[in-house]
Amino acid sequence: MSIDTAAAVVVGAALCGAAGLGVPALIARMRDERYAQVAALPGLKWRAALVAAVAGGLIGGAIGLDWPLLFLLPLVPVAVALAFIDLHTHLLPTKVIWPTLAGTVVLAGIAAVAAEDPAAFLRAAVGGAVVFGLFHALWWFYPAGMGYGDVRLSAIVGFVLGYVGWAELLIGVYGAFLVFAVLGVLRAAARRDRSALRTALPFGPFMLAGVLAGVVLGSSVWGHLV
Repeated sequence: MSIDTAAAVVVGAALCGAAGLGVPALIARMRDERYAQVAALPGLKWRAALVAAVAGGLIGGAIGLDWPLLFLLPLVPVAVALAFIDLHTHLLPTKVIWPTLAGTVVLAGIAAVAAEDPAAFLRAAVGGAVVFGLFHALWWFYPAGMGYGDVRLSAIVGFVLGYVGWAELLIGVYGAFLVFAVLGVLRAAARRDRSALRTALPFGPFMLAGVLAGVVLGSSVWGHLV
């Protein structure tokens, strides 16, 4: 590991871990009793900080000290907050998703200009539109199988992964569906009850984990596949 990569790991872990401490406060600011219960979960601050620190370190190691960190690292604590909310309420608040998308687009634009890489921003826009369209189509054909919060979140997923690369986009989105399906089957097998396959699982955390997997592993996994 180079010195620059090691520095990016430390910076990513430190910044995201510190920001993760504010996840309960972020959730509590939504002024909704359902979210307030999530914000009050025992030990949430430290669990969120740990998850955010690990994610930030992995992203730093994958990206290095490069401009995409400008929008990737601020996204981490928000993603952790959304994951905890969805896990406990099966909801993804619109009041968080759309401002997050707007802020990510602005920061990605600055990163693209600073890196003199307008193609990355164009790829991000196309990725966001394509993934959003895919999720919207899935929701339209079978609304019982997916909440519209997942559709909204897909715009962020597609934009972020598209900026990093097409391989990252494909691996990240496909990986989210694959792990979600495998976990559902394993849960049904563990319970020895096929009806467990029809029990709803929140998909948001899998989508967000897919973003992390796509950024960190997408290029290498795609290289092995092709």
